[in-house]
Amino acid sequence: MEKVFVKVRCSHLPDGTIRPESLEWEDGQAWEITRTIHVAAPADHEFEGIRYTVLIGSAEKYIYRTGNRWYVEPVRMEVDSS
Repeated sequence: MEKVFVKVRCSHLPDGTIRPESLEWEDGQAWEITRTIHVAAPADHEFEGIRYTVLIGSAEKYIYRTGNRWYVEPVRMEVDSS
């Protein structure tokens, strides 16, 4: 899996839960995370770290935390060669 490391602002709750609040690209573009839907550990090594399913606007996205670093998978654009 290719990784793009990003800056994530998050809250650390008293019970130890980490809740991501916003995501920022290297170029400074930032998006608010309106909700964390699900948090999952990898099954069968499908990804590294912890996967967070979050809402950014109305879109469901995955962000990943490994240690103290956060990453996303890059979006691959298919080019129609016809």
